[in-house]
Parts: sequence; structure tokens; C-alpha cells
Amino acid sequence: MVKRMKSILLSALAAAGLGICQDVSAETATTPLLYVDNSTGNDISVINVAQNKVIATVQVGSLPHAICASGDGRQVYTTTQADFTLQQIDTATNTVTGSWPLAANPNECSVTKDGRYVVIALAGNSTATIFDTQTKQFVKTIALKGAHNCFAPMGGSNDYVYCEEQKGFDIAKIDMKTMDIVDRIKVNGEGRPFVVTPDLNTMYVALSDLSGAAIIDVPHQTIAEVVLPSTHLMNCTVEPGNTPTHGIALTTDMKKLWITDVPGAGVYVYDLQTKKLSQKIATGKCPNWFAVSSNGKWIAVTNSESNSVSILDAGRKRCCPRSRSAKAPSASSSSTCRQRPAERRSGRGHERNPHLSWPANAGHPGDVFASLSAVSSGHLDGPHQVGHDN
Repeated sequence: MVKRMKSILLSALAAAGLGICQDVSAETATTPLLYVDNSTGNDISVINVAQNKVIATVQVGSLPHAICASGDGRQVYTTTQADFTLQQIDTATNTVTGSWPLAANPNECSVTKDGRYVVIALAGNSTATIFDTQTKQFVKTIALKGAHNCFAPMGGSNDYVYCEEQKGFDIAKIDMKTMDIVDRIKVNGEGRPFVVTPDLNTMYVALSDLSGAAIIDVPHQTIAEVVLPSTHLMNCTVEPGNTPTHGIALTTDMKKLWITDVPGAGVYVYDLQTKKLSQKIATGKCPNWFAVSSNGKWIAVTNSESNSVSILDAGRKRCCPRSRSAKAPSASSSSTCRQRPAERRSGRGHERNPHLSWPANAGHPGDVFASLSAVSSGHLDGPHQVGHDN
């Protein structure tokens, strides 16, 4: 079964024998790292964005789907859909340090900012299950109406996690103190990836059958839509035909919304102040997940049909200079794109469809992508375009 790709952008700080995830700044020599799960394979690629190369491959088991991380970036979590497990990765060594069975087929996950709890959406039995990382126990199961994605607000939170209820056309707000649903925000459609602002007052949601994004004013319970220009007929095998937009991302200054045009092989940028839409920015085939660097400079998007990840200069709204790779053909969509394939070779054949994510303490919830990590001092990464397009 074909899956989407997903990934995480992180920041790594060079230190004696140890790398610690931090925000990029002038005071520290930090660089973002990109964690990409190869979701029809069995591993996660760790990409040094500055060097534009894969620096580690973490074996996690067949069909990894989610990527989420603790606020300090020391732990990354993924779920596997072949054997229904939650996997923990130590980002200092890029090794799996824990594995726990799940009750049903998992989808996305989210970690509280302090790293204490992991919330996993289980599509197989329509619940969200909460894992305590200190006791190593599952402590609560919450019934949902069509569980799909779970994300924390931008910047991370210890107080709330949000989980979609696709059959209820809403997003459930879970109080992490009581571990109960305290609100349901109507989105008037089948939710896909979404973003919640730090003040919890606005949601940006990708919906099935909408080429664009819904903007929900939570206090006033109103919904507006951003609609993309007409595009090609859906010809992607990764996303169903009713998903012309999958990934969305909000920049760290919360002024611009990035939106995928899945069948059109590109992304758009919507200015929330001027309410104007950019021209389409070409990516690989069938772009579907976003990640945003902590300094807001880089946007990463996975291209499921190209088995690649594109990293774009957020300020210039264009790709970085292209870099060729022996493992995939060069990008044809833009002469300014720098890419690296996320696919890897193994005894099982090619692994396809990476996923993207960004660190919670860097300004974005999971999945989009959503996690941070640490690496050894010899394995530092920075953002660029990773991936090749056919």
C-alpha cells in the first residue's frame, strides 16, 4: 500500500562528542536537520540540509508513518503501520532506543513540549492513545470520530493537543491535564493536516475536496477558504483523488500560509495580511507534507511521486540551487532547485514516499511535520532542497 512521505526539520549544535538541537541563531553554530520517514520502506533518513546529504539512516521497521519530537529535540518518535508500534529514536546517536506495541493501525503523533506525553492517532480503531514517556506506559485512550492526525499548537504545548475527527468534520481539543476532550472545533469537512496558532484562536486546515485551505476563527466560529487556481486532474497514486491539497504550513512570523497543489506539482504562498496568493512555485511530483525551519528561512516539502524532498528559501519563495545525486534524476521543474532523494536502497527494494516535520520548540507542531533532534558532532545538517524530481 502506497503511503505519503513525511519529515522533520531540526537544529543541531556542534559540541564535544555531542550535538544538541537548538534554534538557529547568530550566537550558536546551529544548523537544521531534516528527518524523513520513507513510508513504504523501513527507515528514516536524516538529512544535513546545509551539506545537502543524508548523514544517517535509522531502521525502524516496515511502513513508518508518523514523525514527532520532544521540545528539546532529544527524542524523535515514529509509528510503524506493518506491526503497529511506537518507536523512540535517540537523536544523539540516531538509534532506536524503545519500541512499544499499539492497539491498532497508527497515523500521526504529537509530543508535548516537555516530552512527557506522546499522543498517537490510531486510525484502525478511531482513538487517540496517550503514552507516558517517563513510565513507558499507555495511560489513556480517547474515543474519536474518525481519528487521523494529532498536532500540538505552533511552538509546542504542555496543555493541549488537537486531534482530527474526520467523520465528525471537526478537530478535538484535548486537555493534557485531564486527558479529556474539552472542545470540538468544526471545520466543515474531512480534515487533513492542520496548524493551530500559539494563542489557539486560529486554525489553518487542509480539507478533502478543497484545493486550498480553510481558515477557522475559533472564538467567532467562522470559516473562510483560500482557493487555489484550477490545476491538473489528480494523477497521484499517493493521495486519493479528493485530496488536491494535503500539506499546509504557517511561517514562524504567522504572516504567510504555504499550501500544496498536489496534482499541480507545486506550492503556493498566501499572504495573510494582503490576502494575495503568490504564483505557483514548482516542486517535485505530488507535494504533500511541509516542514518549516526554526528561523523561518527554509520550507521543506516532500514530493511523494518523485520520492524526494524539496527545500525552498522561504523569503525568496524559490528553491535553493540544484545539486545532482547519483541516486535519482535531477529536478526538471526548476533550474534553481537543489534536491536530494529521500529514497534508499535495501534488500526489500526501493523505499518510497518520505514524510516531513518541524521541531515543536522551533515554531511548528508535528508533521509537518514536527520534531527536533540532536546528533553527534560529526553529523550536522542545514536546510537546502533535498530531493530529485523525475
